[in-house]
Amino acid sequence: MVQAKPGDIVKIHYTGKLDDGTVFDSSVNREPLEFTLSGGQVIPGFDEAVLGMSPGESKTQKIPMDQAYGPHRDEMVLEISRQQIPPELEPEVGQQLQVQQENGQTIPVFVTEVTESKVTLDANHPLAGEDLTFDIQLVEIA
Repeated sequence: MVQAKPGDIVKIHYTGKLDDGTVFDSSVNREPLEFTLSGGQVIPGFDEAVLGMSPGESKTQKIPMDQAYGPHRDEMVLEISRQQIPPELEPEVGQQLQVQQENGQTIPVFVTEVTESKVTLDANHPLAGEDLTFDIQLVEIA
């Protein structure tokens, strides 16, 4: 039986859940996710979970945060003065914005708190600090 190995292009269906059972993403009712195994396109723990699977096989895999999006890092949370936000922008909790760094690179941030004088921005991935559980079905090895 054929098994998925590094460099293979695979198609999988998945459902991702947090420890409390909350579903944060799923490919069910969509096209399967296609990626190159060990190609750096998905989190490391997800790559490892699919390695060795055969088409049609399903599994549930818990991925610790260090093999997912890493720990939540406090140094990636920034509190800025509301005056630093463009006047035409009304920041809301949960909103995603882009911040331009001094080197010109832009990074996505999420608004986590808004007061009359300050806005708190978080550059951590929304799933940082979380252990993730995936239900995975290997649909095809291309």
